[in-house]
Amino acid sequence: MAAPELSHEPDAHRYVLRVDGAIASVLEYAEQNGAVAFHRTVTVPNQRNHGYAAQLVEFAVDDVEARGAGPIRPSCWFVADWFEHHPERAALLG
Repeated sequence: MAAPELSHEPDAHRYVLRVDGAIASVLEYAEQNGAVAFHRTVTVPNQRNHGYAAQLVEFAVDDVEARGAGPIRPSCWFVADWFEHHPERAALLG
């Protein structure tokens, strides 16, 4: 199995993690009032329990920070939970 491939698809308003070319996890977002709302994270059932969603959230958070596109508003429970486990990134929340 190849290493996961992470990408940002701005036209689709999503971040994607692919394994062997197939989508394994997706993080959907919307830009609202100068913030980025992460509103849905989904992992394909047979790809769960590999940490893919957490890798994808970290990639997306890093991307938003690098682009200066924040603050981030996590309306998805998984993203909110990720931030609880990464308090050092809380400055990106809005």
